Amino acid sequence: MNDFDVPAGIDVLRVFCGPDGRQGNALGVVRDGRAYPDEASRHALARQLGFSETVFVDDPERGHVDIYTPGLRLPFAGHPLVGVAWLLDLEILELPVGDVFARQDGEFTWITARPEWAPPRTLERYASVAEVEALNGPPPGEGWLYVWAWEDEAAGRVRARAFPRRVDERGVSRSGGAGARTGGIVEDEATGAAALLLSAQLGRALNITQGRGSQILTAPAPDGTVEIGGRVLMVDAVLSPAL
Repeated sequence: MNDFDVPAGIDVLRVFCGPDGRQGNALGVVRDGRAYPDEASRHALARQLGFSETVFVDDPERGHVDIYTPGLRLPFAGHPLVGVAWLLDLEILELPVGDVFARQDGEFTWITARPEWAPPRTLERYASVAEVEALNGPPPGEGWLYVWAWEDEAAGRVRARAFPRRVDERGVSRSGGAGARTGGIVEDEATGAAALLLSAQLGRALNITQGRGSQILTAPAPDGTVEIGGRVLMVDAVLSPAL
């Protein structure tokens, strides 16, 4: 999957895989966070791995986890929490923003989060799925863009793509390049935080196909929280993985 050896003690997952087990967003999980005891060593490993996020498990019993990008420490992020909840089979994850509740439901892992925990995104509705799929890159502008269109409004089916333009809240240049390991991400394959915000804005459950075929499910609750769900697979179990 990568052109370097992943250090021992790190699991590599794909989160929000499609029904065929393909796609999803890559995630590194360090099961023993004590091996990287400070922020400097965690940033260094996150940069080495080059995934959009790497999770350090500081207490597997209590679910205390720490999320890093190659450039920043994050208080919350969607796909890392779905991934680590699946890997460790946890019901509660402890984060700076508060406790995140998790559950397993057949092939899907779900977490419950609040929209205010997610970093800002511009949610832009397009008139058709064809317009979303025709994009060759992000439209001009600043900030993190999530474009979407109804595939089947009655059924809550959405087609979406995500473009982290210029410098985003993760502290990484995202316009141009060929992936995090080469300095930027042109398009984010699967984005739990953006799905969370869209579901909260529309006030309904969604079945989102993002990127090349990742699947994200959402379900808003009366208390203002939103569940985010998806499939998680170990990289070795994924068919034809591609970063």
